[in-house]
Amino acid sequence: MSIAENLKKIKESLPKGVTLVAVSKTKKNSDILEAYNAGQRIFGENKVQELSNKYAELPKDIQWHMIGHLQSNKVKYIAPFVSLIHAVDSLKLMKEINKRAEQNNRVIDCLLQVHIASESTKFGFGINEINNTLFESEKFSNINIVGLMGMATFTDDQKKVNNEFKLLNNLFNEIKNNSIKTLSIGMSGDYKLAISNSSTMIRVGSAIFGNRK
Repeated sequence: MSIAENLKKIKESLPKGVTLVAVSKTKKNSDILEAYNAGQRIFGENKVQELSNKYAELPKDIQWHMIGHLQSNKVKYIAPFVSLIHAVDSLKLMKEINKRAEQNNRVIDCLLQVHIASESTKFGFGINEINNTLFESEKFSNINIVGLMGMATFTDDQKKVNNEFKLLNNLFNEIKNNSIKTLSIGMSGDYKLAISNSSTMIRVGSAIFGNRK
């Protein structure tokens, strides 16, 4: 199936209120334009350089999401245009995003990344750190915390993945309010499970663009 057909199929299966982020990392501009011409406007990248290049070359009404681990020293390159930063995983990073947003006269929407996986290689705040982090975030006037993001353990054990999503959903239900209303969980292999755990935003790459080489 073509990229446009894949997109259509996924979008038709999504419940109302679930936002689809097309993960375009490593994909050519022509692939992104095919998705764009099929109506997709939200794209996710995980490398700052690649994101900056694509922003410069592609239509300006695309909303670019930074979905990968973000180093503080790279924030300045995406602060002028990024729509949403998914993986805010430290107060140091939050402070830097606020500083760069202020320099660009912007308020940048952010998600707090919560560590729910059993792999230690994944980043994120501990579940018990979130309330304090939200309190600290109120000091920063140029960032807007709009929700939580998490990545499940990379495993075929669906029960384990489901439990991790459930954990994050429970936390989300405790803190959600008028401004905190995004729960970004679910990728190509597990987005249906994520939606059953109240995900409002899924990050899908290979199911749209095909497997990465």
